[in-house]
Amino acid sequence: MDLWAAAIVFLIAFVLSGCQIAENPSPSPLPAPPVARRAAEKLVAHGHERIDEYYWLKERNDPEVIAYLEAENRYTDAVMAHTGELRKSLFEEIKGRVKQNDASVPFKKGGYFYYSREEAGKDYAIYCRRKGSMEGDEEIMVDANSLAEGYDYFSLRGLSPRALALSSNEQILAYAVDTVGRRKYTIHFKDLATGEILADKIVGVTGNMAWANDNGTLFYTRQDPTTLRSCKIFCHRLGSDPAGDRLVFEEKDEEFSTNISKTRSGRYLLIASRQTLSTEYRFLDADDPEGAFSLFLPREKDHEYSIDHYADSFYIKTNWKAQNFRLMKRPVAQAAAGDGDSKEGWREVVAHRDDVLLGGFSLFANHLVLSERKEGLTRIRVLPWEDLAAGRAIDFGEPVYSAYVSTNPEFDTSIVRYVFSSPRTPPSTFDYDMARGTKTLLKQDEVLGGFDRNNYGTARLHVTARDGAIVPVSIFFPKEMKRDGSHPLYLYGYGSYGASMDAAFRASLLSLVDRGFIYAIAHVRGGQEKGRQWYEEGKLLKKKNTFTDFVDCAAFLVDEGYTSRDRLFASGGSAGGLLVGAVINMRPDLFRGVVADVPFVDVVTTMLDETIPLTTSEYDEWGNPNDKVYYDYMLSYSPYDNVAARDYPHLLVTTGLHDSQVQYFEPAKWVARLRALKTDQNRLLLKTNMDAGHGGASGRTRQYEETAFAYAFILDLL
Repeated sequence: MDLWAAAIVFLIAFVLSGCQIAENPSPSPLPAPPVARRAAEKLVAHGHERIDEYYWLKERNDPEVIAYLEAENRYTDAVMAHTGELRKSLFEEIKGRVKQNDASVPFKKGGYFYYSREEAGKDYAIYCRRKGSMEGDEEIMVDANSLAEGYDYFSLRGLSPRALALSSNEQILAYAVDTVGRRKYTIHFKDLATGEILADKIVGVTGNMAWANDNGTLFYTRQDPTTLRSCKIFCHRLGSDPAGDRLVFEEKDEEFSTNISKTRSGRYLLIASRQTLSTEYRFLDADDPEGAFSLFLPREKDHEYSIDHYADSFYIKTNWKAQNFRLMKRPVAQAAAGDGDSKEGWREVVAHRDDVLLGGFSLFANHLVLSERKEGLTRIRVLPWEDLAAGRAIDFGEPVYSAYVSTNPEFDTSIVRYVFSSPRTPPSTFDYDMARGTKTLLKQDEVLGGFDRNNYGTARLHVTARDGAIVPVSIFFPKEMKRDGSHPLYLYGYGSYGASMDAAFRASLLSLVDRGFIYAIAHVRGGQEKGRQWYEEGKLLKKKNTFTDFVDCAAFLVDEGYTSRDRLFASGGSAGGLLVGAVINMRPDLFRGVVADVPFVDVVTTMLDETIPLTTSEYDEWGNPNDKVYYDYMLSYSPYDNVAARDYPHLLVTTGLHDSQVQYFEPAKWVARLRALKTDQNRLLLKTNMDAGHGGASGRTRQYEETAFAYAFILDLL
């Protein structure tokens, strides 16, 4: 470490120890870090006392906290200063692979074709449409670059293909903007016929919204100002004062959040109340926005369902007597009659299968399309209504991949659009003819810079965990891979909320693989890659399976010669940050370095604080620590609570000051405790984005910079 970096380490060490630092009378480009308050907090639960010496870091508006985070940023910049040229090279590589002038595949909705495009030198998309055909004149609905001018952070909702907030007559567009990163949006309205921005403006909302069919009524969701839990649905009439908007629904159970949507048919508005293990829907004819929502089926513990509408029936994906879910239908007339408290009359459309997870469904005039998952891989299956047993799966032709049903706004069509990619195949949009069984490639994203998919390979590995479970691992590697331990390896994992991590294409990864890296995804328990049971075995009192699976996968990759311990790196973000944080407490010797993005690492303290966003809604994921059984179990793996005087790998930890999902003070406290206790001289860097939230920097250029920084951290260690 150079003298400059060592000096900053010294200053931060003083801050963390609570010593007073006198102002330096001599000129210096680096202000002294702020003085930390040493008022440790005594936390008591179930008669157990914990001392949290860095509890004060949660005071978001305290100038001393901001100064401390800025001091850590200066330290990180100083330690990484010598990698400036490498970071610049990586940035140019990553940026250079991306076609700067590009456009999405248009989709037809009503009388228009909708698409977005990007221009060189601009960070955000331009959202457009053409009337009648793609030969018509281009109409720019929203240029996000113009809206983002003057802001360090910018996020836009209401313009994605799946959630286009457009009135039924296609004239009024609602869009929501967040310029802080705290996920508090402001809704604006634009008359697309005149280009006028209407006077109506709805402030401090979630950005979730749906139109009624009268072209003048918008339903939207508002959050609790403290916890940010989405809890209220309001109805706004264009031209009226938003202060007088009608409250349509309030979700009072603090474990549930709510949202508004519309059925794909456009016939019904849906209010969903969701909690980890339970769902409840209400519906309203979208032609009657002044009407009252009807309850579809009351919430029941351990019953999750979702609904959509077609013709004379509601279709229901449900885990009622079906762990991996099945598809049912119910006549609209029965639901509208008010018989919402019974499953009588439900008829099975697709049966439950022990080895196949039903992920989603799309309804067409002549076909039913199912999104499924089997043995860790997704599949799209097309079934004709006249003979559901005659369904067939689309063949993707690669061992590891990502595939999903794309935007399909039209019902009466034989075409379903889907997107496919793999680590070696760029995102490719296909139209699949469901009647003929043929597919047409509409677009494959162009990767610049001499990319050749034949220079890379992919494979599926299967690792036997310590308890006998078989954990899939997807790997992406240079074509001339050798299993002699010489390759550095970047291992990624998540393993929470039933979220499955598919092996999709990421152009930025080429900067590692072209330098000899193997990229691997450990599909650990806690995800849903192998069905619902895979999720159940990685949550609550079985959460440690997630961590031991990852350790066992890492050890396997070393033992089988894919890499060696001094070349093995791990990465995880959010709940994946919890994963890598727990793993380095268990087996710090396995890894050379770790990148933890916005990591959820202070599990016990966070889950005891009901004022923190997401806490109460996640008791069924982590457990409620007010119950001693769960408290003790969480305490046994919480990364922050298990930091000890031991050697740790090199660590890069990132966070965002305005993060509403994992509060910035969790990673900040974790780094502070690690800095005080760890016994090695390895790098420990905290990088706080002072202008962003959970998703990191906005705009594609700044995202490239963040990726280049993380890659430089890893490559420099080699």
